[in-house]
Amino acid sequence: MTRYCIPLGKILGIQIGLDYSWFLIFALLTWMLAGSYYPEEFEHWPPLLYWLMGAVTAIMFFGCVLLHELGHSVVALRYKIPVRSITLFLFGGFAQIGAEPPSAVAEFYIAVAGPLVSLALAILFYAAQPLVAGIEPLLGVAKYLAYINLALALFNLIPGYPLDGGRVLRAIVWAVTGNMGRSTIIAASAGRFFAFLLIFVGVWQIVTGNLGGGLWIAFIGWFLDNAASIQIQQVMSRGLLTGHRVSEAMSRGCAIIQEDMTLQQLVDEQILGGGQRSFLVNRGDQTIGLITLHRIKEVPRPEWTTTSAAKAMLPREQLKCIGPDAELWSALQMMDRNGVNQMPVMRDQHVVGMLSREDVITFLRTLQEFGNPTGTATQT
Repeated sequence: MTRYCIPLGKILGIQIGLDYSWFLIFALLTWMLAGSYYPEEFEHWPPLLYWLMGAVTAIMFFGCVLLHELGHSVVALRYKIPVRSITLFLFGGFAQIGAEPPSAVAEFYIAVAGPLVSLALAILFYAAQPLVAGIEPLLGVAKYLAYINLALALFNLIPGYPLDGGRVLRAIVWAVTGNMGRSTIIAASAGRFFAFLLIFVGVWQIVTGNLGGGLWIAFIGWFLDNAASIQIQQVMSRGLLTGHRVSEAMSRGCAIIQEDMTLQQLVDEQILGGGQRSFLVNRGDQTIGLITLHRIKEVPRPEWTTTSAAKAMLPREQLKCIGPDAELWSALQMMDRNGVNQMPVMRDQHVVGMLSREDVITFLRTLQEFGNPTGTATQT
């Protein structure tokens, strides 16, 4: 979702982005407002005004969605939980929070913050209607935003993960059981139930003749089911990885190149010829940095023949490293927080291996095939 994202700037240090799928829902919402809502509410407007107000209302709605996500984010920041970004996309908005909440109480307050913001906006726009009653375009916007924010708050309170109501349910179960992993599975399972219910309602709508609305409801159900299933898989994966160390999954052979090798040589001789994706950059026998495919692609192709690995690498001082005795799950979370796909494994200032997401996935599949041979508990 963040790969194809247009940056819009930062609010409170949080990167705000626009996923390309947003343009689809913006167009559909504008079309619905201009073709249905505004003509039914105000029959005498010229056609151009319907489309203009449809677009304005759609933009303001997504502004409300952004405030909803900022509600979650502000509370998360108060609990010292990093928030990497907020992305507006096809299904509304998504705040990428960089760590799990420290307690059930924190989870509860983070979860309810968004619906409370939407509810406050619904009350605000409802209260503003008498003030703008003489200006029909403003009245139309206020009426729609009051309705849609109330609907957004109520929909998000459905008790199924990953909806906000599901996170509230997870917080309650977590507080009762003291087990975050089990509470996540319960909340995500509830989320799958409501997702299947939405899919059923959507299919029923299609059968009874409401093709567009039915497809949309079924699509939302599919999205929620997919998101809930991912949460269940993550909990199970964490249970399997608990107790295992980085040294068990890391690659011990590290590809090393010298600092003066050009990017063109690196691509031709090492990447295309050997299939390696990351390389330690050495100055003599000393490691001075790391270069990856991502760093290479940031350099314009015509400059590959004149750009050395040392110029394109990530310097050692900026490297995110980890020790071989660190927990594997913690390493995976660290990669996620820092947005990297691999990390050097270091002991006593010496690189002893490289850990990538692919290494962790391969190790996880091995554990699944052998049924967690170490006997580590699969519940957290």
